Formats: sequence, structure tokens, C-alpha cells
Amino acid sequence: MKSEAKKILQGVADGSVTVEEALLKLKSEPFADLGFAKVDLHRKIRQGASEVIYGEGKTPEQIITIAQKLIENGQNRILITRLSPEKAEEVKKSLDTAYYKEAKIALTGGMPAPDGIGKIVVATGGTSDIPVAEEAAVTAEALGNEVTRLYDVGVSGLHRLLDRKDDIMGASVIIAIAGMEGCLASVIGGLADCPVIAVPTSVGYGAAFEGLSALLSMLNSCASGVSVVNIDNGFGAGYLAGMINHMEAKG
Repeated sequence: MKSEAKKILQGVADGSVTVEEALLKLKSEPFADLGFAKVDLHRKIRQGASEVIYGEGKTPEQIITIAQKLIENGQNRILITRLSPEKAEEVKKSLDTAYYKEAKIALTGGMPAPDGIGKIVVATGGTSDIPVAEEAAVTAEALGNEVTRLYDVGVSGLHRLLDRKDDIMGASVIIAIAGMEGCLASVIGGLADCPVIAVPTSVGYGAAFEGLSALLSMLNSCASGVSVVNIDNGFGAGYLAGMINHMEAKG
């Protein structure tokens, strides 16, 4: 992913950014201490993507205060994850946000136009995995990626997945989301020629151990090119997929 620092330096080189403007951006305070939170104002410069607000465990007032500080410092597009519908209503009173209920994500600044190198495919084993999948998909879209959703294509009906093999083979990165025995990631990993990010979900009966069974299955995948994030971590998968989809050769 192209870093903001590189964009600033390129702007100086081509004359679209003055030396003074670049210096001001690089010298600005790296974080703001709000007492209850230290807001990272330099994350986009370091990593290419701004700080994301994790909504669970925070009050609406804390979320609003953090978001307002980010806006004051030039971050107009803000992603707020794990936000309940009740908190979202409170946040909307102070911030202009779009709320994606199934993903439990709020977004300020609107969705950007996709500018990645290809498409991200988000596939689920079953319908019960969709909330985690939507967290991954909306996160990836908010980071400037085109996303194709393949839902309920689990291995108990393999023909459903094979019917979408063109999407699988045409992806630049695939997020495979499944609970129970979690073997969807291995099957997709055996078909695709791109990185596969496996997301175990807490879907399943007693011996699924709230996603632990799927996690261990995915960690033990025999398919090469499969990486694994934590149980129900759709955000982490969507963020990582977005980074992969924005990679460029480093000279």
C-alpha cells in the first residue's frame, strides 16, 4: 500500500505540494491525548490508512470525541467497527455517518472509488457467517477495494463454489470465512492462484468450541498460500486483503 509519506514526497517532487506544506504535515503532532484515548494522527502517513475506531466497549460520547479529533486533523473518512445499532443512532446525532447494520460498521466520508490492483472475493461457508463476512467486505470497500461477495458456498454443496470458479480464479486476494470444521479455506486455497485469508467463525455446534475447531483446521490447512486471522475477525481480514490488493513493487 502506497504510504502517505511517499505521496507527500512525490508531491514535493512534482510541485503539487510545497516544501512548507510537506514539512507541516510531517511535523504535526503525532497523537492527541484526550485523557481516555491517545488518538494516532500520523497513522496514515506511516501506514497508508488512517486510524480505525473500535466501537465495542466505548461510549457514544467517546467515539464521537475521537472521531471529531480525527476530522479536525484532516481525516474525513473514518471507519468505526463493532458498533451496535443503538450506539450508531447516538453517533449519527453528531457525525454524518452511513451505518452498515449487518457489518456493525459506521463510515464517515462515504465509500471511496476502488483503486486496488484487482478484486477481493469474500466467500462464506454458510449464511450464518455473513455478519463476519460483511465486516470484512465493508472494511475492504472503505479502504478502496472492489469486492465480490460469494455467500453460502460451503463444501457440503461443493457445486455452489465451483459454479463461481471464474470469480475465484480472477481474484487478487480471497477471504474465506467459515465455522464448524472450517475447511472452506483449504478448498479455495487448492483452487486459487492468489493469497487466501481464512477467517474462522464461532458458528457451529458444541464441539466447534465457539470457533476454535475451525481455527485449528485453518491453521493446519494443507493448501499453500493460506493465512489465518482470529475467530470472527472480519475487520482484520478485510484490512489485510486491502493491503495486499494495494501492493506495489518496491525499488
